[in-house]
Amino acid sequence: MRFLFITGGGSAPVHAGIPLAWAARTAGHEVIVACPEENRDLIAHVGLPAYGVTPVGIADAMLKDRAGEPLPIPEDFTAQLDFIGRGFGRLSAAAYQETLALAKVWRPDVIIGGEYNHHAQLVAHQLGLPLVSHTYALYDRAETDWQGAAAELEPELAALGLAEMPEAELFLDITPPSLRPADAVPARLMRWAPGNQQVGLQRWMCAKGDKPRVVITSGSRSKFVPALGPDFFRPLLANPALSDGSVEVVIATTEPVAQQLRAEFPDLKAGWVPLDVVAPTADLVVHHGGGVTVMTLLNAGVPQVVLPEIPTSAVSVRRIDERGAAITLDGNNPPVAEVAGAITKILGDSGYRASAQEISREIAGLTPQAEVVREIEKLV
Repeated sequence: MRFLFITGGGSAPVHAGIPLAWAARTAGHEVIVACPEENRDLIAHVGLPAYGVTPVGIADAMLKDRAGEPLPIPEDFTAQLDFIGRGFGRLSAAAYQETLALAKVWRPDVIIGGEYNHHAQLVAHQLGLPLVSHTYALYDRAETDWQGAAAELEPELAALGLAEMPEAELFLDITPPSLRPADAVPARLMRWAPGNQQVGLQRWMCAKGDKPRVVITSGSRSKFVPALGPDFFRPLLANPALSDGSVEVVIATTEPVAQQLRAEFPDLKAGWVPLDVVAPTADLVVHHGGGVTVMTLLNAGVPQVVLPEIPTSAVSVRRIDERGAAITLDGNNPPVAEVAGAITKILGDSGYRASAQEISREIAGLTPQAEVVREIEKLV
């Protein structure tokens, strides 16, 4: 069978969808991954065939309208949800026609798209193919962002005679049951697995020393969000809870950011460290609230201190706070004392790690990708 995977919208949805694509190939199926051109090399580097369908990347889709005019990021929470939904709608519109052209010539048997890769829905509907949709982070669908995407895609939907987004035959959710909202759309729960890019390892990445280890990361978004670059890390490195020599600090970030930090802090362990490798060695991870970062840490059973990039990033993570496995603060630059207090509290209370490990065991008990592939086969 031929599986056409459709992804994009930054590297996080790519990382989240890769394990299912690997499983399909391992089962003997043909796989192509359609993506924005900015993600093509990343997908190829993890061993999957990648086909670029649009030069538009996630930054332009979010921050510019279809005419290329800049759009301000709203401060209101509900307006932010609408803004994000419309941004994914614009990315889907930009990728739609070339994805459709690919599907017409390659003739897949099934289409598998990320939840917010709405052109997967349009292509599957137009060609009469079964559609599988999957989340890439903790379940966070809201009517506002879903309606924002539909409003942005109104011309494309109308051309197909549709008034709303088509539903998938199979909706996969990687959210652990205890963290799934009561009003979540029914789904087939699937085990989450890391799908991030790897590098040659050094010994310190695989095991910590005698001190508690705190990992700090701002995820892959630091490539295009200035606030998640060096200025995200500097206040944390100067925080008394991390600078007094009582803990070992590791920075997992892009290499350009790491180079700047190593120049200022010569003894710092910093670089493009595979988070799935270093996370199990950590006693705590401090981060920006990215969806794949959160899932990597839950999978590893590691407590988290979250400094959310924007308020909408905090919604799903606060459910982890309620489970006692994280502390989420307000904004990505809260007062020094608040950050120090959160770090000290988690490092001094073993209950946080115990709760994180409970969630990790919950993830391990969900349906693995290989079994999900067999279910997908039955849709055709």
